[in-house]
Amino acid sequence: MNIVHVDERLVVVDKPSGLLSVPGRGPDKQDCASSRVQAIYPDALIVHRLDQATSGLLVLARGPEWQRSLSREFAERRVAKRYVAVVQGRPEAAAWQLVDLPLSCDWPNRPRQQVDRLHGKAALTRWRVLQPEGACRTRIELEPVTGRTHQLRVHMAALGYPICGDPLYGPGEPSAERLLLHAADLTLLGQQFSAPLPF
Repeated sequence: MNIVHVDERLVVVDKPSGLLSVPGRGPDKQDCASSRVQAIYPDALIVHRLDQATSGLLVLARGPEWQRSLSREFAERRVAKRYVAVVQGRPEAAAWQLVDLPLSCDWPNRPRQQVDRLHGKAALTRWRVLQPEGACRTRIELEPVTGRTHQLRVHMAALGYPICGDPLYGPGEPSAERLLLHAADLTLLGQQFSAPLPF
């Protein structure tokens, strides 16, 4: 796991796909990004999470005071995040588009989330096309305005363009060896961080 930046306030890492952000339940789910960082920086505390299947930039705070401060930055939407994904299909959206679909947990099928216009929490995603990828795929960029669980994955699937390699929201067998979703850029406290695309 590549450490992108360290200072007295935070640690930024480039989390690989397949690695948990925080420990899960059971002894086989204790290896995670936060424990790997804490082995080097014992005061590092998680501020936000990425899905296990998603790669890219993850922020940890140096101590509880900075954890409260950085968590507030995320909660009050003062953090700019940019993701890159490859989706199935050929959307035509060179200009930025906005997805406004509220989400809730699909309890019988956890951890799946679902569009829920009646009881869901507000979820907003900006996205646009970057370029075609092969015969029937498209590279896009996404900017989550809110930070709901699986938000980008559910929103793109709801539009009919599921992210390639998504076992939860893609049609049938995964169309790639991994989820083709990467947290590529992040701006926080006036600093910009980037992680190179792995696909």
